[in-house]
Amino acid sequence: MRILFSSLQTHGHTYPLVPLAIAARKLGHDVTFVTGEAFADALTPHGIEHVTGGLGMREAFAIAQEGVPVGQAQDVRPDVIPRVFGSVLPRRFASDLKPVIADRKPDLIVHELANAGAGLAAKVAGLPALCHSFGRMWQPDDIGSLAQSHLAEVAADLGVSVPSDDLMVLGNPYIDICPPSVQDPAFLARSPKRIELRPVSFAEPGDLPSWVLEHREPLVYLTLGTAFGDVGVLRTAIEGLAALDARVLVAAGPTVEVDALGDVPDNVVVVPWLPQSDLLPHVDLVVHHGGSGTTLGAFGVGVPQLVVPQGADQFSNAEMVVEAGLGDQLIGDDLTAEAITAQARRLLTDEAVHGAARAIADEVAAMPSPHDVARRLPEYA
Repeated sequence: MRILFSSLQTHGHTYPLVPLAIAARKLGHDVTFVTGEAFADALTPHGIEHVTGGLGMREAFAIAQEGVPVGQAQDVRPDVIPRVFGSVLPRRFASDLKPVIADRKPDLIVHELANAGAGLAAKVAGLPALCHSFGRMWQPDDIGSLAQSHLAEVAADLGVSVPSDDLMVLGNPYIDICPPSVQDPAFLARSPKRIELRPVSFAEPGDLPSWVLEHREPLVYLTLGTAFGDVGVLRTAIEGLAALDARVLVAAGPTVEVDALGDVPDNVVVVPWLPQSDLLPHVDLVVHHGGSGTTLGAFGVGVPQLVVPQGADQFSNAEMVVEAGLGDQLIGDDLTAEAITAQARRLLTDEAVHGAARAIADEVAAMPSPHDVARRLPEYA
């Protein structure tokens, strides 16, 4: 069978789909993945054909802002976001996938939730599709509702109909990587076509410091992910975590230069990048931005979380962590070095939090694996 996957050109939207794509390829299916050029090296070693398509986020926001370049992700104007996700990106992906579909003639298209353009391209071609989640289902706010309004216009321009109450999923079966116990109950109640899939962390190969593997003292991992890096937040977090009797490993990410963080205490190590999926099983606490990949990755290994959300769905993920008793959050003026020290120290020893973390790890382990779900993909072609 020929399967075409497509995601937005970011780590947080691409990596959640990769484990299923790899599993499908291992089962003998021909797999093509349409996303940004930067992900070719992550996909092709697994026998997955990579095709460049769509727009990067900076390009998309520059178009929506009529040529004005984008600085930090946190600085994006709220009024621009609906145009980017509801119009600019869907139009470009739908356009770019059209010739790929005509050439590869896939039997099934798997599009991630935020890449509705790929789902619309499937409808234009009359092909079956599955919508793949990247985290917990979000409830549209004013910005999200406006984005969906833009998307309805794109669908109309392409000559396809989409359900008015399901504009992102597009009425397709939904591959859900969020554990049911923390998924939005309202979404669970209205989603009969939901396909559970275990969230499996994916990262490009890399080496971990030897002392991580030795694990002689508590290890705290600090990251703000790949899109929302903030030097000030990282410095505050480093100051707070350095006061612990623990080792602290910091992934600066692609938007922050390591040198910009200055000198750090002896128990803190800062590196540009880490293979997060390999690291998570060794850590005792994750302090992070609330990105879906890091949040779900921490679920899978049963580790407490301290979330310092910066934007997008990160605030919803932080609330999810707190509501489930899996950790805590610090936002706005509450985000101080002293508060980070206090919360991190508590989370390293709180038995209730550790018990909840172990419970959700067991729940994740019981969910169908990528291999299990890949075996079922022909049913949807």
